[in-house]
Amino acid sequence: MTSTVQPSKSGAREAHPEHLGHVIFIAAAAAMGGFLFGYDSSVINGAVEAIRGRYDIGSAALAQVIAIALIGCAIGAATAGRIADRIGRIRCMQISAVLFTVSAVGSALPFSLYDLAFWRVIGGFAIGMASVIGPAYIAEVAPAAYRGRLGAFQQAAIVIGIAVSQLVNWGLLNAADGDQRGKIMGLEAWQVMLGVMVVPAVLYGLLSFAIPESPRFLISAGRDERAREVLKEVEGENIDLDARVAEIEHAMKSEHKSVFKDLLGGSFFFKPIVWIGIGLSVFQQFVGINVAFYYSSTLWQSVGVDPTESFFYSFTTSIINIVGTVIAMIFVDRIGRRPLALIGSVGMVVGLALEAWAFSFDLVDGKLPATQGWVALVAAHVFVLFFALSWGVVVWVFLGEMFPNKIRAAALGVAASAQWIANWAITASFPSLADWNLSVTYVIYTVFAALSIPFVLKYVKETKGKALEEMG
Repeated sequence: MTSTVQPSKSGAREAHPEHLGHVIFIAAAAAMGGFLFGYDSSVINGAVEAIRGRYDIGSAALAQVIAIALIGCAIGAATAGRIADRIGRIRCMQISAVLFTVSAVGSALPFSLYDLAFWRVIGGFAIGMASVIGPAYIAEVAPAAYRGRLGAFQQAAIVIGIAVSQLVNWGLLNAADGDQRGKIMGLEAWQVMLGVMVVPAVLYGLLSFAIPESPRFLISAGRDERAREVLKEVEGENIDLDARVAEIEHAMKSEHKSVFKDLLGGSFFFKPIVWIGIGLSVFQQFVGINVAFYYSSTLWQSVGVDPTESFFYSFTTSIINIVGTVIAMIFVDRIGRRPLALIGSVGMVVGLALEAWAFSFDLVDGKLPATQGWVALVAAHVFVLFFALSWGVVVWVFLGEMFPNKIRAAALGVAASAQWIANWAITASFPSLADWNLSVTYVIYTVFAALSIPFVLKYVKETKGKALEEMG
């Protein structure tokens, strides 16, 4: 028996059941960019101490090599939209896949610290592109009835990419007898860790040839017939193709192309709602979450944990990150964005404060005392869990919903840029701060987590259940 496509009360069209599997494949293929986003962002965790030893550099220089990829991320994110509008979403994915591949090979075979930094920037550019093009493509291809669930593939792919990178790092470290500079296939272990990304990067590129171009881009390029074919492919044969094409054309013509000057106003340069978006982005990063993904192995080794165990703890933290993300996806539409953010903030304060307490003790024989060591380990997992089930997902939901239609695109771009800059600030400063005083560093992160509570209570409005047109 075949079903027909019926518009729901909200106007959303149900996808043909026999087409849903194909649509899921398309969304999953596009989300491979998210997997690479997560993988490339966190794989460096396994190479930090080896890079320090290989090039004999201090914490400040090391931090710049780690953080410099974020410069590429910001540039890639800022330019991906224009590239995709000019040459298409699929071509943009293919460029991203090539950059991921080139970055992986270059990072695995660097001649010096300087070209390693260059390959990191190239990888960052690919991350930035993937962070923009994946969600945009999925939103344009997915049938309305399944858009929310298919859109979640991107975030799920990111956290899975983080976890897989840590698992691969741990496996390679074991193969190298616990030495990050031990030999594997004629290379040092850390080089292989960075080079393994070639595999998912090539797979991403190949999958991009197996999925169709976005109907929205095809229509903008005057390729209406091909757009009809794709719409039939993803939404079923029983839809009115002419009506769907006309609907997309009307939406494109009626869109307001927001620009930077639209954001100006109020007493402090930007409109208040833009500052709230920037605040959400900055708080998301200033709690120190990326320390857990870029430096966790180094952190545990600095308090006496064996390298192999430190890599395993990085992997378990990534699994907790996945669990928290799933919890957020389940509850964000049930209990609302603000309550979830507040719950997460309270949990992060507890986890970070306990880490600050544990790291305040002097090392005994190069290790934290047993009690403090276990408290630090459990607290780190608690912190990541509460971040993942709240701010890790909620901030992106807020940023997609909170701005008025006429400034949404430009405001989202500014808020995302603020997030990359804040990410860079935390990533670049952590090694030097940790050398100075690790406990005080975590006190700083605790303070930002605590400040996020009154910020949400006073300035952030709930967006659950509201139409985008209601945002004023």
